[in-house]
Amino acid sequence: MDSVFLNGTVGAGKSTLADAISAAEPAAHAVIDLDELRRLSPAPHGDPFNHELELRNLRSVVANYRAAGAGRFVLAGVIEETAEVDRYLDALGSTGMLLCRLVAPPEVLEARLRERHRDDPEGLAWHLARVGELAAVLDRFDRHDLVLESSAASPAELAATVRAAAGWDRRPHEDGAA
Repeated sequence: MDSVFLNGTVGAGKSTLADAISAAEPAAHAVIDLDELRRLSPAPHGDPFNHELELRNLRSVVANYRAAGAGRFVLAGVIEETAEVDRYLDALGSTGMLLCRLVAPPEVLEARLRERHRDDPEGLAWHLARVGELAAVLDRFDRHDLVLESSAASPAELAATVRAAAGWDRRPHEDGAA
């Protein structure tokens, strides 16, 4: 696998884990926060979360990273529907992708969101409402290869688990990666 997709609700720890995986990864790689690739306001009619824009941008960004030498990708985002997995694989030009869902107890998610949005009451209200809705959607998603409780271990420990599941814990010459 050349890609890891960290899937989860808002506040689940996707970005934190992506950074920890990056810190542990010796091979040339890129970390992509999908929220940044779809940041456009207002969203186009019919695409309230800018998903189509995200996929178009991902394809372009991946091409640039590959041209610069990246052979592995860590994505932090949300895949809500099984059918979308193939669209991400296509955008990545990927040979395989580990889908890892991050979960956390509701009180942990709420505390993280309250800290993140301490100066943004409207954003906090929206994210607190969205976290439960998104958790229910992701509970129905059946393609996760790995599910990790993000408050049960340190980011470095979680990163080691994800890297092992992706086969990235071997030396580069053992798995053909650069």
